[in-house]
Amino acid sequence: MKRSGNFIERIIDDDLKQDYSADVLRFRFPPEPNGYLHIGHVKAICLNFNLGLRYKAPVNLRFDDTNPTKEEQQFVDAIKENIEWLGYKWDSECYASDYFEQLFDWAVNLISQGKAYVDSQTSEKIAKQKGTPTKPGINSPFRERTIDQNKELFIQMKEGKFKEGEHVLRAKIDMSSANMLMRDPVIYRVLHRRHHRTKDKWCIYPLYDWTHGQSDYIEQVSHSLCSLEFKPHRDLYEWFLDSVCTKGRLRPKQREFARMNLSYTVTSKRKLAELIELKYVNGWDDPRMPTIAGLRRRGYTPTSLRNFVETAGVAKRDNVIDFSLLEHSIREDLNIKAPRVMGVLNPVKLTIINYPKNKTEILKGEINPEQPNLGYRDLIFSGSLYIEREDFKETANRKYFRLTLGKEVRLKNAYIIKGESVIKDNKGNITEIICSYDPESKSGSGTEASKRKVKGTLHWVTQKDSLPAKVNIYDRLFNVSSPDQIQDKDFKSFINQNSLKTLTGRVELGLIKAKPGDQFQFQRMGYFVLDKDSTQGNLIFNKTVGLRDTWSKNND
Repeated sequence: MKRSGNFIERIIDDDLKQDYSADVLRFRFPPEPNGYLHIGHVKAICLNFNLGLRYKAPVNLRFDDTNPTKEEQQFVDAIKENIEWLGYKWDSECYASDYFEQLFDWAVNLISQGKAYVDSQTSEKIAKQKGTPTKPGINSPFRERTIDQNKELFIQMKEGKFKEGEHVLRAKIDMSSANMLMRDPVIYRVLHRRHHRTKDKWCIYPLYDWTHGQSDYIEQVSHSLCSLEFKPHRDLYEWFLDSVCTKGRLRPKQREFARMNLSYTVTSKRKLAELIELKYVNGWDDPRMPTIAGLRRRGYTPTSLRNFVETAGVAKRDNVIDFSLLEHSIREDLNIKAPRVMGVLNPVKLTIINYPKNKTEILKGEINPEQPNLGYRDLIFSGSLYIEREDFKETANRKYFRLTLGKEVRLKNAYIIKGESVIKDNKGNITEIICSYDPESKSGSGTEASKRKVKGTLHWVTQKDSLPAKVNIYDRLFNVSSPDQIQDKDFKSFINQNSLKTLTGRVELGLIKAKPGDQFQFQRMGYFVLDKDSTQGNLIFNKTVGLRDTWSKNND
């Protein structure tokens, strides 16, 4: 097998030479069902499932559902749906809660070995006794309870005889360890909360570190891949495995990679939930959110997200990936896939005075020049049109190549027109542009006039044969590239107040047949997707991305 530049794959290749055989490889993606998956999770999903494809190994989907205060079935369902949407299939659907009985038994065994004890102090006192990175911790006064005392108390914890916070179970390791996580970590706490799967069966719940490695061991996961913040946890992961591993069964290995940090956004579930609660955004699937649900609603495709992750690569050190790379990925995908249509976002009337009154004709426009086999679509043309207000200036300099008085431009797929005059309201605002046209200049007609070169080409729709549409124009949610890494300031203070602008535009009549999720290139304007709340009588389009990167240019 050819060696890869991906350092995780090189680790696995080396393990296959030394410790493992290919038939025992197994990977997993272990989300906590306490929110919606975001762009950072896409990296972990792609990494684990692509490893499964590369090595022809199974990949488990395991829900780390050990905190009933935050976890819900709706998040489980959303996670499963998002992974399937990305194009991946898991081998086994697992839950940490499936292992609660085994984890409890192992915890009792840990007590029996003198490696765990029940601590009856408050969480505040326990935290104070932890020490600092340069100062050792202090032993709990309950650290030397007898094995029998600890067993009895732990069983009573399970039986619901104590209130929350009265007791915890801690591993007995080393309060002077240089690794703070090894200073007698808490592995069980009392929580009288209903679990979304186990209901009221349990009132004690294991913490992440006690659950994670043991779940990997139960499932016989060969490589437990985590983001870099879990690197200090590896010592604890190994210590716990030492307490449960038996000869003849595969022992998992934890390895770490850099998480996906995307500029101009945050990916902390707590912060994302705060944005929703405080109404900065409209839910987990708001198109400004970095969640998979939000990206989908904005028009991002599975292919674009997978390609983005592949391009960003798998790194050993945390870094920030520029948002423009994500936008490049969706442009590349939609350029090939998206049908071309005309949509006028900020319309102003345009009347061609020498075009026959009440006449309409059918013109042809390519569906997608990247796919010539798709052919052409019909465009209804008349003398009463809409164009973009920004495509006209009453007076302009020589560098302005759009419509102005006395100059010619081409209407895309149609005729050459010349600005003649304007009509204004009593406030001086232009309400209508009057033009003339060259009837011999029809695009594709083969006449000499049709071959005349003019510097500007404008998109348009007819006034009568077009549809009104609400158009949401989205921008980056934050004004700074790393809003959650600036000291002494609340990340919300960097919210981009112009991250959403809503327009009422006009689109081609053929879009009446569009369905929510359908994607289009509005010619000259960018890529758009029909929103899930759209109906035939109320079209709503979300802008996915412009045709080119203007953000970098405007924010240099």
